[in-house]
Amino acid sequence: MNKPVALYYRMLKYQPENLATLAREFQLIELDTPEQDTPDTLARVEVLFAPLGHRVTAAKIQACPRLRAIVSNTTGHPHIDVEYARSQGIFVACLKFAPEFLKRITPTAEHTWGLLLALIRHIIPAHRAALAGQWNRRPFGGSAMLSSLSLGIVGHGRLGSMVARYGRAFGMQVRYFDPYVEVSSEGAERVSTLVELAEKSDVITILVPHEKETEGLFDADIFGHMRKGSYLINTARGELLDWNALLGSLQNGRLAGAALDVFDGEFSPHFSEHFAEHPLLKYARENDNLIITPHIGGSTVDAWRLTEAHAIHMALEHLRLQH
Repeated sequence: MNKPVALYYRMLKYQPENLATLAREFQLIELDTPEQDTPDTLARVEVLFAPLGHRVTAAKIQACPRLRAIVSNTTGHPHIDVEYARSQGIFVACLKFAPEFLKRITPTAEHTWGLLLALIRHIIPAHRAALAGQWNRRPFGGSAMLSSLSLGIVGHGRLGSMVARYGRAFGMQVRYFDPYVEVSSEGAERVSTLVELAEKSDVITILVPHEKETEGLFDADIFGHMRKGSYLINTARGELLDWNALLGSLQNGRLAGAALDVFDGEFSPHFSEHFAEHPLLKYARENDNLIITPHIGGSTVDAWRLTEAHAIHMALEHLRLQH
């Protein structure tokens, strides 16, 4: 049986064992990025690996007449026209459609909690002071014990449930807003609106996927309802919040601090060329109450290995079922 033709982009940086699987299971075409696509290449492709930041549009799908599967080892698919792909009988192997598997993948929830602790307990500036030879605890006292703070979680799916469990383990009062989840599996209290969650929470974590309906979820109005002196953690997607409103809330003291692992537009091909000039980064250089990490929430080697392998497995199982 002939192996299916797959197009893999090196920018995906799959782990060596998963690259070996691709070489074994497919007739593999390798390019650096989708910008190197040619009509002849796309005409041959049966399996397309889809990196974030490069849209798999209806037009691109139409340019791949032999296409049978689109593969993305991500938990969201804003870069793929899933509806059109399915209308053409094309399988989308995205981890969003593998909820049981994702229960094993915990690093984003863990990083959320790491950012929360680092922010509220001033760990980074305290570390810098110690490196400078200063041994004085007084400038770095946290505002309160976690056990005396309330945690608000936006989104109570896989990651939201994990973070709720961590919050309860730390003795926090935990609430969540999620119109699709009536009862928390972790004993968190449900609130009916995002405004209510903002008004009742000392710390808010954002853990919802990026969809059209969630873009700009945290706007100036929501920031205005947050408690004075509260904290915000975003490990979901940058598109979920209005960064101008966030910056204003930090500058006027509405927020005591924020931690971001994601940025609006980070998956655009030329994002890194302008990131150094971003106003939020400028603020973080001059203030200790904004932590920024470069989207490392899911970045553990074992998670990379497992998620890549599972997305490949989803595509291979679909192709085998077709025969």
